[in-house]
Amino acid sequence: MPATDLKPWLKSTQEQVDAALRSFLPRENAAPKTIHKAMRYSIFAGGKRLRPVLCLAAAEACGGDVSEALAPACAVEVMHTYSLVHDDLPCMDDDDLRRGRPTSHKVFGEGMAVLTGDALLTEAFAILARTPATKRYSVGDYVREFAETGGSRKLIGGQVLDLEGEGKQLNKAQLIRIHEAKTAALLTCSVRLGAMTANSTPRKLEALTEFGYNLGLAFQVIDDILDVTQTTEMLGKTAGKDEAVDKSTYPAILGLDKSRKEAARLTRKALKSLEVFGKKGSRLEQIARYLLEREY
Repeated sequence: MPATDLKPWLKSTQEQVDAALRSFLPRENAAPKTIHKAMRYSIFAGGKRLRPVLCLAAAEACGGDVSEALAPACAVEVMHTYSLVHDDLPCMDDDDLRRGRPTSHKVFGEGMAVLTGDALLTEAFAILARTPATKRYSVGDYVREFAETGGSRKLIGGQVLDLEGEGKQLNKAQLIRIHEAKTAALLTCSVRLGAMTANSTPRKLEALTEFGYNLGLAFQVIDDILDVTQTTEMLGKTAGKDEAVDKSTYPAILGLDKSRKEAARLTRKALKSLEVFGKKGSRLEQIARYLLEREY
């Protein structure tokens, strides 16, 4: 599969995900209008849709019907967006810009932003519950996977460690623990749910677990690099924010050169996990290489 066809595929898949999100989410004029307007404001703020793209690509790699994976693909994006809305709050990371637009609390107020995040997380489970069961995996299996990813041991737990680590000199192992729980956990959940909708064998599910974990860590390393090398305009969020709040990052601990080498090493590990898929894993391989080379 030539690398040149990735961007058209990404654009087409992103459009497919956006159309599904529009149909799944409550309409903007549904009462009470403010909360539904706020939910859609953050969802349709122009994100890359990386997590749903990975979910659909994993379903494809396992020989599944991509349409069967649309519900979990949308669910992971909605969970991701809820986490961003809450992360941006003044009591958390306190950011005024997300995806090139004012953050939810700057537009709708802090109280409404809290409720928006709550509503998005709840809606994510409702969307996920629409996923058809397979011979190996029930709807309960999907829900358990999703809940564990978003819970206190992973996504929320990672944010706890992140908050507690501000102003402290963390070592590499402590930093990895934060990003295992945050970035890597949700990327891993995305590919696992996609595979499960395709009735994946245990062997392939384990391979995708390894892929998601290493890709997630690589993605975070690159994110940290971009935070100190790119402008706010390019990133769509406040550049240099981690350094401003004295947060430990890969460049702060390893330096830029070693951080780039770490991202490449983790990407190689992710790619090695795809060997079991042969040519069917080529789309996931393309995405991993694309993320390593991204500029923003």
